[in-house]
Amino acid sequence: MALSDESCRSLVPRYLYSSPSSSQRLFNLDMPFAKIDQIQNQGMVPPSKYSSPPAPKAAGRRFMIPAPSEKIEMFSPAYYAACGAGGSLSCGLTHTGITPLDLVKCNMQIDPAKYKSTASGFGILLKEQGVKGLFRGWVPTLLGYSVQGACKMGFYEFFKKYYSDIAGPEYAAKYKTLIYLAGSASAEVIADVALCPMEAVKVRVQTQPGFARGLADGLPKFVKAEGVLGLYKGLVPLWGRQIPYTMMKFASFENIVEMLYKHAIPTPKEECSKSLQLGVSFAGGYVAGVLCALVSHPADNLVSFLNNAKGATVGDAVKKMGLWGLCTRGLPLRIVMIGTLTGAQWGIYDSFKVFVGLPTTGGAALPAATKP
Repeated sequence: MALSDESCRSLVPRYLYSSPSSSQRLFNLDMPFAKIDQIQNQGMVPPSKYSSPPAPKAAGRRFMIPAPSEKIEMFSPAYYAACGAGGSLSCGLTHTGITPLDLVKCNMQIDPAKYKSTASGFGILLKEQGVKGLFRGWVPTLLGYSVQGACKMGFYEFFKKYYSDIAGPEYAAKYKTLIYLAGSASAEVIADVALCPMEAVKVRVQTQPGFARGLADGLPKFVKAEGVLGLYKGLVPLWGRQIPYTMMKFASFENIVEMLYKHAIPTPKEECSKSLQLGVSFAGGYVAGVLCALVSHPADNLVSFLNNAKGATVGDAVKKMGLWGLCTRGLPLRIVMIGTLTGAQWGIYDSFKVFVGLPTTGGAALPAATKP
């Protein structure tokens, strides 16, 4: 019984053939291999155009079969998983890389009498704890921000699409900044639940010398002292710091990148090289990071204060630091730290997206609403 072309094709593993349109096929599976060899020898069709692979006639004969170009389907579960993986890399690596800056910043917030400036803070830590001490708390930082980054980026892409579908194409375009704000806020609520326990241990390890060497001994000691719920004591202040930070981070980044492609770069985004697009991502991320630092700094001081002092309240923090201190203590260092951090995060995130075959973030229309 003769098999149809499609039936034969279904018996061949997909990676063994390319898939040109029917009008482009010069021969099919029923064509004898001798005829295929004749066409090849006459130079009519290079081997890379075969719709079906010829069997090698002798050992050592080489032939090449192009694999189909696979791409991740936009807004599919695999797409959101890829965005989560990129977010985990971007946030985990960057936060871990700036552990020394974060360590000095936290100590300046907790003990400004001792750590009067960035330079003196580094000098004191080097003198008392050595170079190794500058990376104290890197393990909870890496784990906490890797999980947080995965939730933040993955859920942001999900909620951005979800809210765009609810609004419809017209309102999604008209109120795109509101969609950026709502999507990033929704994602950060989830991400901070994952981050909070590691953040609590990190701050305690970094600001109380002798408390613990790292996560392995710090987490059990923290739980023994304050219970499991104590790990979430700073969740509300963490939301207060991270939600405005993330809303500013995503909304400003999306709008800055759009303005760069519209006014500073004469070429449409789709025609720009990938290296230029990644440069735009870093630049937009750096500016967005400076704005993030200004918005979220008071809450950052609160988080450091509450996680350092057992039984402390927000009122205690305000009374001891004052409103001006909450807004300004450690701010210059945090502006440099967060600007660099955010720029690097967007650069790494979009580099990962390009690596897996996805477009970079920003500079294009919002995702189209789902059509029936």
